[in-house]
Amino acid sequence: MSDYHPFHPDPRPPRERPPAGTIDSQFHVLGPRERYPVRPGAAYEMPSATWERLQHMHRTLGISRGVIVQTTTYGADHQVVLDALAALGPNYMACANALVFEERDDAYLETLHEAGVRGARFSFRKALNAVLSPEAMRKALDRMRALGWYMKVQPEQSGILESLAHIANVDVPVLIDHMGRPDARLGLQDPNVQCVLDLLRRGNYWVMLSLGEKISTQGPPWDDVVPIAQAYIEAAPDRVVWASDWPHPVSRQAPPNDADLLELLYRYAPEAATRQRILVDNPTQLFGFPKHP
Repeated sequence: MSDYHPFHPDPRPPRERPPAGTIDSQFHVLGPRERYPVRPGAAYEMPSATWERLQHMHRTLGISRGVIVQTTTYGADHQVVLDALAALGPNYMACANALVFEERDDAYLETLHEAGVRGARFSFRKALNAVLSPEAMRKALDRMRALGWYMKVQPEQSGILESLAHIANVDVPVLIDHMGRPDARLGLQDPNVQCVLDLLRRGNYWVMLSLGEKISTQGPPWDDVVPIAQAYIEAAPDRVVWASDWPHPVSRQAPPNDADLLELLYRYAPEAATRQRILVDNPTQLFGFPKHP
């Protein structure tokens, strides 16, 4: 298991508070190995990334709601998510790891659903050792339709195009992680960007604005990812969400302060009404949160 940088230890308040009811659409929680055993073949672990540290980051940034996404570190064992949901309360929901469909029974899926899980993340990154077979994926989709869950897609490092065959004809809501992993050097001409734009023209595909700091090839302030994000917002303003991706797994360089990433979203969306959609209204609809008063 390789060594990677941990999350920034001292988050700061953003220069402008996000709108009330802001939802962080993806972050992970982990914990001590003696309580949460790491699955064989896991690509990384970060036992210091507890729900308490996550909560501190959210409170500092002014984020009041969020979606815990089960990390591949624990695979089908979602105890860390169940514990975090119980501790964080009703403002938090979760997304399972798709390995659960292969390794656990329907009763376990019902337990996750009752706890607040409303989707499953499918990884097509071979390095994470969590890719389902085509047959297992078909069975998983059948179960997701019955549960009313959405599908979350983590593209391969080379971009969403490599994953397109797996998701092109899916009929449940599909959330594409990390902006489809575009090549920022190519900008809007990148075939991965054009692929995401094509998918957004359908009614059931969404995109998550996250990982801009890693997608960028220019470094801070990550100017090269701004036009890509803005193209997605223009194409589907009601089907774009934002995520911190805390604690920034497999970071080969020290992650930025999480306030910097929220402020990058402000550059994607300078208008208050657009931020309200991306941070509150859109994720409320996709994930099934109660409407914020």
